[in-house]
Amino acid sequence: MIHDAIEEFAAALQPMSALMGLDLGEKTIGVAVSDRMRGVASPLETVRRKKFTLDSARLIEIVTDRKIGGILLGLPKNMDGSEGPRCQSTRAFARNLSRLTDLPIGFWDERLSTVAAEKALLEADTTRKRRGQVIDHVAASYILQGALDRLRFL
Repeated sequence: MIHDAIEEFAAALQPMSALMGLDLGEKTIGVAVSDRMRGVASPLETVRRKKFTLDSARLIEIVTDRKIGGILLGLPKNMDGSEGPRCQSTRAFARNLSRLTDLPIGFWDERLSTVAAEKALLEADTTRKRRGQVIDHVAASYILQGALDRLRFL
């Protein structure tokens, strides 16, 4: 089931289950996972997008292997808070994914997550080539960590 409000998403979660955060791009999907206590988000991998059936199969495989209890997608709102075509695409992806799993699916505002990830990688003196390889799943961990921090106060 898809939940627009983080409070609804939190209420639908099973206790002591890890979460998966996704940063959807046109060519890649950054994937991050949390621990079962939902304290820390860790970058996991970047899935190269091919077509939905292949992409979703890999995501469902991660869900199964890691015993994920909920999925959060970064919602790429405009800086003024409005939703544009990228948000519509993310919501469509969530609808399609919800047909494949009964897990709660929620959204988290991802504004500036890629900027924050890029800054962190630059501060870590990561090479340009390596940044290109990891930026998406590092951004996914920023998205997921933001949501985890909010969930602690619900």
